[in-house]
Amino acid sequence: MQFVSLKEMKAIKDMVLKVGIYTRLSDEDRNKVSPEDDSRSIQNQKTMLIQYATEQGWDIYSIYSDDDYTGSDRNRPEFNRLLKDAEQRKIDIVLCKTQSRFTRELELVEKYIHGLFPLWGIRFVSIVDNADTANKGNKKSRQINGLVNEWYLEDMSESIKSVLTNKRINGYHIGAFALYGYKKDPEQKGHLIIDDEAAAVVREVFTLFAEGYGKTAIARMLNDRGIPNPTEYKRIHGLRYKEPKNPRSTLWKYFSISDMLVNEIYIGNMVQGKYGSVSYKTKKNKPRPKDQWYIVKNTHEPIIDMELWNKVQDIIKQKFKPFGTGKIGLFARKAYCANCGYTMMSSKNHGKYYLKCPSRHIAQNACIGSFISVEKLESLVIDELRRISDEFLDKDEVERNVTFTSHHSEQKKLIQNELHVYEKKVSEYSKGIQELYLDKVKGIITENDYIEMSNSFSIEKSRLQLLIEDKEKQLAQINDLIIKNDNKIKLVEKYINIEHLSRDIVEILIDKIYIYKRIEGTRNVPIEIHWNF
Repeated sequence: MQFVSLKEMKAIKDMVLKVGIYTRLSDEDRNKVSPEDDSRSIQNQKTMLIQYATEQGWDIYSIYSDDDYTGSDRNRPEFNRLLKDAEQRKIDIVLCKTQSRFTRELELVEKYIHGLFPLWGIRFVSIVDNADTANKGNKKSRQINGLVNEWYLEDMSESIKSVLTNKRINGYHIGAFALYGYKKDPEQKGHLIIDDEAAAVVREVFTLFAEGYGKTAIARMLNDRGIPNPTEYKRIHGLRYKEPKNPRSTLWKYFSISDMLVNEIYIGNMVQGKYGSVSYKTKKNKPRPKDQWYIVKNTHEPIIDMELWNKVQDIIKQKFKPFGTGKIGLFARKAYCANCGYTMMSSKNHGKYYLKCPSRHIAQNACIGSFISVEKLESLVIDELRRISDEFLDKDEVERNVTFTSHHSEQKKLIQNELHVYEKKVSEYSKGIQELYLDKVKGIITENDYIEMSNSFSIEKSRLQLLIEDKEKQLAQINDLIIKNDNKIKLVEKYINIEHLSRDIVEILIDKIYIYKRIEGTRNVPIEIHWNF
């Protein structure tokens, strides 16, 4: 009998390749019937990949699994954990069902599969589409996969957008969740029916406001009775809402009431499209102007009758004070309570304006309550602006410019170099296609060879053109940042000697301000300013 020494066993163990298995579940897998279907889809991927890894004799280091993320989302938590482990050489192989499970973006295919993974000594394998970086002749098919996936993302985005727009125009509800007070009609897709339990709360809110109660007072009344806010109500009733991290997030607040009182869905009109996506490559949304909303009248049963609705809208108009009229609007939607993160509200007492956290009034122990006069806050902001200006202007002009722009200039130079390389290669492929045609005409190559090689050149050229487009977008963003940096210098110099703030100046200079609780025994109120520069 032959024995294996401990040293030999260790050597054998060290030779075993460690594999990181990556699985992803997104909307393309879902039929939205039950959560069990989702877990089965992920489990099927895992079973297939574990079996494959076992057959190859690989050691499974970890399984990375992202649920409900698209292949273009770069913020997938498990995806980023996988990349971190790969960079730290904790794994030797990344194993996926298909390349598109890893990413649908051509840029990330080039960056990781063809760029960083080889540098890190990582092999990439996807078993269904037969992508394997250990096979050098396989690179072209991986690039084609990346190109096709990129086209798929864009085409799918436009297709979905077109379908959803058509549904919105025709008054069909397309949201993942119905507005509080309603639920989705199980008998008719895209139709809303009244949720009696929540609708009773909606009617109470409108009635109380019409009777003269304020929005904060209404929120406190609901909280005192233990009525869950709309988000918590949906979570309690089994919809896909995660457990709240902050207990205060289950409370009714001023803006929950404020938004409810002006929502036309409660009078039977379907209102959609208030936000639009920035790009098909990101889940980020931005507000759309009201004239671009989709409003279709009388699509479902109203909760609020028109008499009560009109009365509430008249009261809101009478109470409305536009931002920027006097001190009351100076820091509107800019000042936040540092304790609870809630927007500070304005009040007036003996001719002076104050900012206070309304959370302390919506429920007991909701917040310790920050408080400051607008005059005091204005003085603190001006003092801080002057301090920054003095510190900034102490520097030599050349040093100031380097501080602001050097990093961006380096980025710009790097992107320009990459662009030059890509553009040069595109030119070479264009020239190559022309030369192939001439060779075919001269009889140097056959028709079939010409078709095969020209198709290959065209695909590679298209891939590079996509990369060029992406780099040009990055370059435009860098140029914008450089321009903004130039504006920062002008801003600091422009407002160095100001005596008072205006609403316009606040909008230009300040992103947000966090107000802390006054320090006991003093008149000092600490603040934290987040500037726009």
